[in-house]
Amino acid sequence: MSGQTGRRTATGTRAGSRAERVAASWAAAIWQTSVVPVARGALADRLRPLVDQLLAAEAQPDGGYAAGTEVGGQLVAEHFTDPEALARTLIVLDAAVPAEQRGELIAGLAAGYTAALRGRTLAEQETIRLAAMQAQARAERALSAAEARFHAVYADSAMGIALTDLDGRVVAANDALHTMLRTAPGGLADRDLLGLVHPDDRDSLRDMVSDRLATGTIGRIRTERRLVADDGELLWAMLAVSVVRDQAGRPTYLVVMGEDNTRRHHLADTLSWQATHDTLTGLANRTLFTERLQRLFARGTGRLGLCFLDLDGFKIINDSLGHHVGDELLRHVADRIAAAAGSDSLVARLGGDEFMVLRADSAGEAELVALADRILAALDEPITVAGHELSVSASIGVIERATLGTDAAELMRAADITLYWAKAAGKGCWATFDPERDAQQAARQLLAEALPGALREEQFTLSYQPVVDLADHRVTELEALVRWRHPRLGELGPEAFLGIAEETGLVVPLGRWVLQAACAQARRWIDRYGWAPVVSVNLTVRQVCAADLVDDVRQALAAADLPAEALQLEVTERALIGAEPVAALRTLYESGVRIVIDDFGTGYSNLVYLRQAPVHGIKLARSFTESFNSPSHPDRADVAIVRALVSLAHTLNLTVTAGGVETARQESRLRALGCEWGQGFRYGRPAVAAHIDHVLAAGRTVAPHG
Repeated sequence: MSGQTGRRTATGTRAGSRAERVAASWAAAIWQTSVVPVARGALADRLRPLVDQLLAAEAQPDGGYAAGTEVGGQLVAEHFTDPEALARTLIVLDAAVPAEQRGELIAGLAAGYTAALRGRTLAEQETIRLAAMQAQARAERALSAAEARFHAVYADSAMGIALTDLDGRVVAANDALHTMLRTAPGGLADRDLLGLVHPDDRDSLRDMVSDRLATGTIGRIRTERRLVADDGELLWAMLAVSVVRDQAGRPTYLVVMGEDNTRRHHLADTLSWQATHDTLTGLANRTLFTERLQRLFARGTGRLGLCFLDLDGFKIINDSLGHHVGDELLRHVADRIAAAAGSDSLVARLGGDEFMVLRADSAGEAELVALADRILAALDEPITVAGHELSVSASIGVIERATLGTDAAELMRAADITLYWAKAAGKGCWATFDPERDAQQAARQLLAEALPGALREEQFTLSYQPVVDLADHRVTELEALVRWRHPRLGELGPEAFLGIAEETGLVVPLGRWVLQAACAQARRWIDRYGWAPVVSVNLTVRQVCAADLVDDVRQALAAADLPAEALQLEVTERALIGAEPVAALRTLYESGVRIVIDDFGTGYSNLVYLRQAPVHGIKLARSFTESFNSPSHPDRADVAIVRALVSLAHTLNLTVTAGGVETARQESRLRALGCEWGQGFRYGRPAVAAHIDHVLAAGRTVAPHG
């Protein structure tokens, strides 16, 4: 048993070794004949079952034909379909199979391989045929869907669409295009579509199509053009033109799409007009006026002129009769100004009741003055609005100059200030630009801008001028006069800046400083000499009307430890108008502060106010005493006025001070008329405190000059 078993094992081992050798030889022969993703060793393992099947078929009655057939088919299934694979297989098996079995087995293998390969080829061809049929079906469905979509877009689109030949003849057009061009259905057939373009736009569009689109330079044209509808109406359309080419790339048709933009254009025109015109009057507005003005300056040469108008008293009409009356009045005024200016001028309403007339290429200032006269004459006739007969006048600033050497901003500034001069001159008139006056106002503006800093930096100082008793030349008062030590302009007198300070309101803090400085100086004189004349400080109307005047005076006196009787305040007649200012002055009067009316006789001069005013004296205006210096005799009227004023003052128990006394002759005549005190260059010019020290140290009197 054991011997028999051992023989079977050796036989099986030999058979296995044979099969492995055949599989390895077969794998080596066919490995690179077909594109099969398998390694050589792995291929031998996959071929081993086929070798076993072939070797086992040796004992079969058919000589292994059936087994060969099955192995041939299996070889094709393993994707060894190249004829070289079959040839090498047959060579390997021819050497491995016994001769008596070789014919049947190899014939079966070849037959199985061929049948399997033919079946595989037929299957692949069927797959390709079915795929081609499916692709064709899909393409037909896609084409049908595309045609349906195009037809939907073409037929239902709100945009006009046309298909034309290369000359622009319409082949087909949708309903939207017929509607846009006001044509009957089918009315565009065989018509020249480009012929419907406005003549001014037609040739350039035709050139674009023929030269650029049809030649392939560009693939599409998008442009806005004017079209002429069949009813003659002009419309704006955004056109998109593209070319259709055949399979060879040759242009065959043009596709034209058009969108009606007429309403958008009209809206844009309306908005543009509204942006550059005044909706109330229809005149140009500030924007259009500025554009035209800038354009004239951009030329670089030439002249131009402006008449800048502002209606006089328009606010009263507007407030009393209502804005509807005011608006209608402005329309009438605008019509009259435009008629007077003529078509060669631009008339603009800048806003409110301000109008501007721009004259390009003007011939000189006289031309603009004549234009201003025509405008004023046109406004002379009353205007009837809503049953009201309204009289209207205007102030006009006139300026004419060359554009070279200036700019629009400077011209407008000059026109504005000239209008201001016209209003200041009494309204209902015109004024021309004056460079010297403008320079003065510019200098005034610079001072106004510098005032706040000057106050912070203590650039102000005080000078003092004596007031003396005309009988014995005893110094009774010292008037404090403020000076500005300007870092660039030098010392400036009060006439240069007090008016500006009054306008800007800075006179109140400035006056507060003057009060404090004058009181402090008076205290130093008292401490040094045991006495001091009354120090006199001028107050402007704004200072007198300030709510804290009384507190300012009290604080200045308290800070200097100065009695109220040592301070005198000089006010103008205007300051005595109004209950509150008079009440404040009365409070100070009753506290012991002296109150004097300065420049008496040149202001309000209401004798009732004078009788009731809380004042201690008056200062005669210099204009009344100038003629008293005449060698022969003073003006009789001046003498009569001074005599009357002195008599009036004495009747009211008021002292009288004469200003502007420069000579002994003036002093003698004024003293003879009853003036108690005098002030002027005869007794000393305004001087700094150090100079006054010498006067006070020398005694209580001054030696007169002249």
